[in-house]
Amino acid sequence: MRLVPSDATAEETTAGAAAPDGSPESLRRVAVASFIGTAIEFYDFYIYGTAAALVLNQAFFPTLDPVNATLASFSTYAVAFAARPLGSIVFGHFGDRVGRKSVLVVSLLLMGLSTAFVGLLPGYATLGIWAPLLLILLRFVQGIGLGGEWGGAALLAVEHAPKKRRGLYAAFPQLGPSVGFFAATGIFWLLSSSLDDAAFRSWGWRIPFLLSFLLVAVGLFVRLKISETPVFARAMDAQEASKVPTLDVLRGHWRELLLGAGGMIIAYGLFYTATTYCLAYATGTLGIPRSTMLGLSLVACLFLAAGTWLAATRSDAAGRRKLILAGTGLAIVWGLLLFPLLDTESPVLVALALGGALFCMGVVYGPMGAYLPELFATRVRYSGASLAYNLGGVLGGAVSPLIATRLQSAFGSSSVGWYVSAMAVVSLLCVLVLPETRERELT
Repeated sequence: MRLVPSDATAEETTAGAAAPDGSPESLRRVAVASFIGTAIEFYDFYIYGTAAALVLNQAFFPTLDPVNATLASFSTYAVAFAARPLGSIVFGHFGDRVGRKSVLVVSLLLMGLSTAFVGLLPGYATLGIWAPLLLILLRFVQGIGLGGEWGGAALLAVEHAPKKRRGLYAAFPQLGPSVGFFAATGIFWLLSSSLDDAAFRSWGWRIPFLLSFLLVAVGLFVRLKISETPVFARAMDAQEASKVPTLDVLRGHWRELLLGAGGMIIAYGLFYTATTYCLAYATGTLGIPRSTMLGLSLVACLFLAAGTWLAATRSDAAGRRKLILAGTGLAIVWGLLLFPLLDTESPVLVALALGGALFCMGVVYGPMGAYLPELFATRVRYSGASLAYNLGGVLGGAVSPLIATRLQSAFGSSSVGWYVSAMAVVSLLCVLVLPETRERELT
């Protein structure tokens, strides 16, 4: 079965925004480039989250008590989310004025190198207070890079795709997080299973970060071979570039920006609660072995990929909005089931808890690859889609592990489930106000 369709008709190619030469090979190359880039960038982002849950609290905050050390570790994790809207503004500005391809190369370099340097950073025992300060700086740079990544990758796919297949082609960059998370978790699982605890905490956790040097080289090789999107090229020919895209988004698309960000809250909230927080909670509070939880997270990641692919590809026929609403509705229910299942400590039920949460996340997340870009005009699409995506990340992803940690310590694990359901209600209400977009022209 072909994952990348090669039978786009001449009518579809004309109506939509196909690759410059309209060939199946060119379309395949775009799909692969958008997928590989987001997979690498999200691998970089997720290894930090896994390390924050497992080891960074002891490596960089050893003088704090366990709860505050975990909160400090998650706070450095949240720094990147705060930086992501800034990355959206910077990369969106040049992406809307210079082109999608050029800024994607820069974002990949910035994200990958800052990640790799975390693997070289000495801990608190060597550098003292400078160690956590440098960690925060690298995490901030990492967030800026990722802030420009998703919007460019999504536009690369959507603006090349035939009109009736934008959801399908947008599925490829949306699969990047699933693959990146699977790779990040898999490497930590292998290291955790093969090294003793002392070796893992001393140097083993650094290996996933250092691998980023190699992955950046692979990503650059792929991205340098793609062309600029035809939709953007036509806008430049017509001299339609925005002088200050972010200001134009705030003036003319503020409604889409805020509601789109609200729609993304539950996708981020589900993911970082079910992965980063639940990993720390299960290993620290429930006493489930680290290697067991990492293995169960790998299984759960398959549910994320399935939900993402199913919803993204179906959105071309069923509509983006309908599937996103279905995902948020399901998440309201699953938020209340997540921790009762997790607290059983049964491997099967823990896998079901995490897998169900990530499946709900995938159903929301999959169609967003086409939905958010379709909400904005070409001249501000990079800035608008990126800002909406990353503001949703601040509201749903940055604070989720922090709030979940406080809620659990004060009111028990069930309160975290209610928090997840509340985020789903907010996203549901935001998407209800937004229109369907699958029939929109991009030009």
